[in-house]
Amino acid sequence: MTKELQNISQAAIVLEAYNSSWDDKFAAEKKRLIAVAGDWLYGSVEHVGSTAVKGMIAKPIIDIMFGVKSLELAQPAIIALAQNGYKYWPYKSDVMHWFCKPSDEFRTHHLHLVPFESPLWNERLRFRNLLRSNSVIANGYANLKQELAITYKDDRDEYTKKKWPYIQQVLHENKLTS
Repeated sequence: MTKELQNISQAAIVLEAYNSSWDDKFAAEKKRLIAVAGDWLYGSVEHVGSTAVKGMIAKPIIDIMFGVKSLELAQPAIIALAQNGYKYWPYKSDVMHWFCKPSDEFRTHHLHLVPFESPLWNERLRFRNLLRSNSVIANGYANLKQELAITYKDDRDEYTKKKWPYIQQVLHENKLTS
C-alpha cells in the first residue's frame, strides 16, 4: 500500500446518531457538484451510505455517488473537483474515482464517481434502499458498525472490509429487492 493510501486509514472512526441535517447537506453539495462537474454527469447524483438512511447511526460524512459515463471520460473531472475543494485518492480506481473533502484528517464528504448503472452503482443503491425499507437489516447493520467502530477505531480500511460480508449476505438474500 502506498503512503497516500495508508493516510486514508488515519481518520478515526466516529459514529454519531442520525442527524436530519444530513439530507440538507447532501442537497447543497449535489447542487455544488453539478455546477463544478456537471459536464461529466451521466445519470444521477445519489446520497448513499449510512447518512442517507433516516435513523441510522453513521460517521458524519456525506457519501455521494455521482454517475459518469465511464471512468476514462471522467478523468478531467478529477482536476475540476480538486480545484474546488476535493482531495482525490486512487482508491479502488478500477471501479470509481474517489475523493474526500476537505481533507483526509477532517472529512465532511466522500465523493464517488461511478459509472452509471455499473455493478457497483446498482449494488450501492440496492443496499441503501434495503436499509431504508427493512428495519431488521438496518438494525443488524447499525449493531455491526458499532462493534467494528470499537474494534477498528483507528483502522478505517479494516472497518470497511469487515462490513463487506454483511453487505454481501444482505444483497444475496434479497436479490429480487431493489
